[in-house]
Amino acid sequence: MESLETARYGELINSGRILRFYLEELREGESLGISMLQLIVAPTARAIEQGKQLIPRIRQELPKVKQQQELLELIETILVYKLPQVSRKEIEAMFSLSDLKQTKVYQEALEEGREEGELAAKLASIPRLLALGLNLEQIAQALELEIEQVRQATQRE
Repeated sequence: MESLETARYGELINSGRILRFYLEELREGESLGISMLQLIVAPTARAIEQGKQLIPRIRQELPKVKQQQELLELIETILVYKLPQVSRKEIEAMFSLSDLKQTKVYQEALEEGREEGELAAKLASIPRLLALGLNLEQIAQALELEIEQVRQATQRE
């Protein structure tokens, strides 16, 4: 869409020194950069399909893995913001497993899951350590937890 605020630039626009390009009028299959811009302005109904088409192109056209990862993350970010009603799982399904594992969102979720699992294991061991006769301070020190976390875990039991 073109802004109605073109009056103050009318002389420059009409001079022939400016060329207008409309992303929706450019041919598909143009450069990777233009395809990424087209993804941003694509209608919601078409965005997922365009994202899927870009993934193999990224692998083909970019030799460096770091560049591939960065563009995959950009596609994922664009889709997350563009399609808030689409679940994360649906967006992940678009990526192959190897592509998904390279994205920052996946890496952060994996790390968060590990941390939560580690904390859950520590909290689950508290009743056994109490049964062995350790006090709350000793348990907190041994498990590298805050004393308050240990106290709350004992109250849940």
